[in-house]
Amino acid sequence: MSIREKLLDLKRRLSDRKMYSIVIVAIAAVAMWGFYQYKHAADLRQELDNQYNRAFYDMVGYVNNVEVLLIKSLISNSPEKTAATLQEAWRQANLAQTNLGQLPVSPEVLANTSKFLTQVGDLAYSLNNQNMSGKSLSEEQYKLIEQLHGFSVSLEQSLNDLQTQLSTGRIKWGDLANKGTRLFQKTSENMPGAQFENIDKTFQEYPTLIYDGPFSDHMTQTEPKGLTGEDMDVEQAKQRVIEFFGRDKVKAVDEVGRVDEGQIKTYSYSVKFNNVPEDQTATVDVTQKGGNVLWMLYNRPVGPQEQINVDQAKALGKRFLEEHGYKDMVDTYYLKEDNTAIINYAYKQGDVVVYPDLIKVKIALDNGEVVGFESKGYISNHTQRNIPEPKITLEQARALITSRMNIMSAGLAIIPTDYKTEIFTYEFKGKLNDRDFLVYINAENGKEENILMIMDTPNGILTM
Repeated sequence: MSIREKLLDLKRRLSDRKMYSIVIVAIAAVAMWGFYQYKHAADLRQELDNQYNRAFYDMVGYVNNVEVLLIKSLISNSPEKTAATLQEAWRQANLAQTNLGQLPVSPEVLANTSKFLTQVGDLAYSLNNQNMSGKSLSEEQYKLIEQLHGFSVSLEQSLNDLQTQLSTGRIKWGDLANKGTRLFQKTSENMPGAQFENIDKTFQEYPTLIYDGPFSDHMTQTEPKGLTGEDMDVEQAKQRVIEFFGRDKVKAVDEVGRVDEGQIKTYSYSVKFNNVPEDQTATVDVTQKGGNVLWMLYNRPVGPQEQINVDQAKALGKRFLEEHGYKDMVDTYYLKEDNTAIINYAYKQGDVVVYPDLIKVKIALDNGEVVGFESKGYISNHTQRNIPEPKITLEQARALITSRMNIMSAGLAIIPTDYKTEIFTYEFKGKLNDRDFLVYINAENGKEENILMIMDTPNGILTM
């Protein structure tokens, strides 16, 4: 049969309705299969990109922590504290390198960055062992740490730039996988020559170092010291809610639940206000013992225009606390978000700032209204303390601070520990390499108790 006859025969077959339907179904099935394969491949690519993003952002966080810990070790002036700081730097460097190895970039491109993280980890591990034996760092070792810190700042800046490019879509992981990037090649090209023995080590992930003010998470005591007064029933506690907001403002208060477990037992209320929409209510928890407001959140939209600045908000928060019976409170640190300011206030007894006795006040910056309140730290810890006279003088404590730090101010403070105890300290604020730090020296024995780096961000003052 000729080709022409075959084509005519095919045409006759296709003209048959049944055969035509079969062909259409076959074409549709192929199209659906192709679409499924395409979608499946796209899902796999997205899942892979998500894994790369997680590894990258985790690595950025660990590198940031390494940078902070290295500069902290320069400030620390006691072998024990330096050892603890370097031990964590070693762990964070290892975690950074683990995530670095998961990125789709060739080992040759990552060689210098990997070398840097290895050297940081090995140096920190070596010096940690030295400090644990009671031997302080030598001047040469300080210089080496300072040099490594400089490289960590460079790496941190480069990674932040790459993070911006990835988040805005200017760079794709596929581009990095295929071409690599000069970013990693440029990082730490001139590494210091000192090498350390690479010892097989194990490590575990540490929680984030950033929190919203010194010691704000160290609140819980076994027995709440500030929980005093008589036991109250639902109606008595309800009256405390009305007094908290002001009788002229409250339209209705309804009980919505209670918590009878734990050390701080509470009643929960929903509050409606006069002359505001019905859906703009507040939720309040009041302690069953004493009738203290544990926390409050007022659900209302905050306008976009900032009419109140942070300093004015601090003054408004302090006045609010005084009007509600919280005397001698001083603002410490704050965080701005969604046109509100969350301000931490610590109790001050005499000339000693008592950080465990903490209250947070949330101020709306559109009109200065208090829209949030939390007193768990204060209720858990507040009591009049028998504060002794310091056994070392301010000058003696100052002499224990490294000469590398330029001290700007000093005072007395009580800080909490991880073991739910408290330490009487001198608090020194100072600068090193244009960074602000807080150093705490035990006022009774001169031990270096803690070091915090102050982060002045666009949204507030944080510590690390």
